[in-house]
Amino acid sequence: MYLEKVNQPADIRGLNNDELKGLAGEMRKALLFRLSRHGGHLGPNFGMVETIIALHYVFDSPNDKFVFDVSHQSYCHKMLTGRKNAYLYEEHFEDVSGYTNPEESEHDFFNVGHTSTSVSLACGLAKARDLKGGSENIIAVIGDGSLSGGEALEGIDFASELESNFIIVVNDNDMSIAENHGGLYKNLKQLRESGGTCECNLFRAMGLDYVYLAEGNDIEKLIQVFRKVKDTTRPIVVHIHTQKGKGCSFAEQKKEDWHWCMPFDAETGESLAVFEGEDYGTITQEFLTEKMKKDPTVITIVAAVPTNIGFTEEKRKEAGKQFVDVGIAEEHAVAFASGIAAGGGKPVFATHSSFIQRTYDQLSQDLCVNGNAATILVNTASVYGMNDVTHLGIFDIPLIANIPNMVYLAPTNKEEYLAMLDWSIEQNEHPVAIRIPCNGVVSVKEKVETDYGHLNRYQVKEQGRNIAILALGDFYQLGEDVAKAIKEKSGIMPTLINPRYITGLDEELLEKLKEDHDSIITLEDGILDGGFGEKIARYYGPSGLKVYNYGLKKEFLDRYNVEEVLRDNRLTVPRILEDVLK
Repeated sequence: MYLEKVNQPADIRGLNNDELKGLAGEMRKALLFRLSRHGGHLGPNFGMVETIIALHYVFDSPNDKFVFDVSHQSYCHKMLTGRKNAYLYEEHFEDVSGYTNPEESEHDFFNVGHTSTSVSLACGLAKARDLKGGSENIIAVIGDGSLSGGEALEGIDFASELESNFIIVVNDNDMSIAENHGGLYKNLKQLRESGGTCECNLFRAMGLDYVYLAEGNDIEKLIQVFRKVKDTTRPIVVHIHTQKGKGCSFAEQKKEDWHWCMPFDAETGESLAVFEGEDYGTITQEFLTEKMKKDPTVITIVAAVPTNIGFTEEKRKEAGKQFVDVGIAEEHAVAFASGIAAGGGKPVFATHSSFIQRTYDQLSQDLCVNGNAATILVNTASVYGMNDVTHLGIFDIPLIANIPNMVYLAPTNKEEYLAMLDWSIEQNEHPVAIRIPCNGVVSVKEKVETDYGHLNRYQVKEQGRNIAILALGDFYQLGEDVAKAIKEKSGIMPTLINPRYITGLDEELLEKLKEDHDSIITLEDGILDGGFGEKIARYYGPSGLKVYNYGLKKEFLDRYNVEEVLRDNRLTVPRILEDVLK
C-alpha cells in the first residue's frame, strides 16, 4: 500500500505516475471507508483526489501555503499531511474535523467552514509574505460554486494588486451544492468549451494571468501545470475542470444528493440513517409550494442550500420562476427580498443561522431601515443544529433581535410556526424573521393565534404564582418540564409563558407579574449575552424580583455533545430546580 507509508507530503514525491494513480485509488477507498461510516462531504473530496496529490507533489507544504475554501476539498490534504489514520481506522475518526484546522496540523492555516473566503485569506498571507521579504508560494483553492459569493469576487478583484506570487486554483466541476446560478457560470462554460481561449475571460478581466486544464483528474497533467506556475511572480488563476464525485458511481450520477452525506452502505449507496416522522424542511416546502400555487406574488429564495427547506430538484422545478436560488450570496438574497417586497411581492428567504451571520448589514440597512415586509426563515438556529465550530447556529438572537423594526418570532410547535409564516407572508408592515424549530416536530391540537400584528404580546399558557417561566421557542418544552417539576417539588404551580416575540417586551404582562411573583426564569436556545433573557433581567433590574437567565454561554463549541452542553449550562430540570428552589 502507498497511503499507509505517507506521513508527510515529501513521502509522495518519489512515486512515479502509475504509483500516484495507485495512491489516488487508495485515497478514494479511504474516503469511502470513513464517509460510509461517519458521513461528511463526499462529492467535493472524491473529485479533488488527483488535484491534492499533484499540489503536494509539486509544492512544499507547509513552507508553501495552501488555503482551502470551505474546506470541502481538504480530506485528501489531511491524508497526505500526517492525518491518514483518521481515514483508515474507525477508532481515529474523531481525531480530525471536517475542515482545515491549525490545531491539527502545521499544514492548515485557517479554520474554514464558510465559503468564498480562501482568496481573501490567502491574499493576506501573500501580503504578509511580501512585507517580510519571503518567497514561498501562496495557493488559494476555490470551487466554482464558491465564486458566486461576494467575498470571493472581492478577493479575486484585489488579487492583481499584489503584483507578486499568488496562485488561485479554481476547481470547476460545474456544480455548487445544487446547480450553479448566475452569469459568471456562462463564462466558465465558455472557457471550458473553448479550452480556456475564448475572448471573454472573467479572470483576465480582473487583471490576472490565466491557464486552463480540461483534464482536472489527470495527475500527470496537473503536475505539469503546477510546475509551470510554481514560483510565479504574478497572480495567476489555474482553472481546472474536474468531475464531482469521481470514482464513486452513485455520487457521479446524483451529484447534488452526494455533496454531503450521512452514513451509508458503501456498496449500494443506500443511507443507513433512519428518519421517522415529519421534518420542518418538508413541512416548509409543502406550505410554500401551496402558497406559491395560489399566489403568483409569493416567491421563495435560497442561497445555494435549497434543501434546507426541503426544495429538492423536483420541487424546484414544480415551483418554476417563483423559486430562486441566488447562489452563495446571502447578502444579495436579503437585499433582493427587500426589493421584491418594496415592489409589491411577497418574498421568503430561508437559510441556516450560521449563514445569516453574513447578512447583518443587509438586514439592518437594506431591509429594516426601509421597513420592507420580507420574511426571513432562520434554520438550524439552535444548540440542536449543526455542531462544528464553523457552523454554529446559536448566535442569531443577539444578531437579529436587536435590529430596530425587525420582528423576530420563536414558534414552539408546528401549528404555531405555520401560523406565523402565513401571517408574515400576508402582512405588509414589518420585516419578519422566524426561527424554524429545531428540536423535532412538536404538534398540538389546540388552536393557535393567526394574527401576530399586535406586537410583543406574550402568551400565558398556565397561570400560577410565585415563579414565572418564560420559555422561548425550542426551550418551551423544557419550560413545561420545569413547571411540572416545580409543582411536584414545592406544591406551587408556576406561571408558564410562551414569549413568541424575541424582539420586544410585553411590558404590561411583565408589570403584572410583579403582583404575585418573586422569581422569573428565562429559557432560550442561544447565547445569553445580548439575548432575550437579558432584556427581561434589565426590565426587572430596579424591582425586587429575582431573575434566572438560562441559555448558553458565549463560546465557540466544536463537535459537541448536546446533552453535555445543556448540562454544563445548567439547562436541565434538576439543575434549574436546584438554583430556583434553594
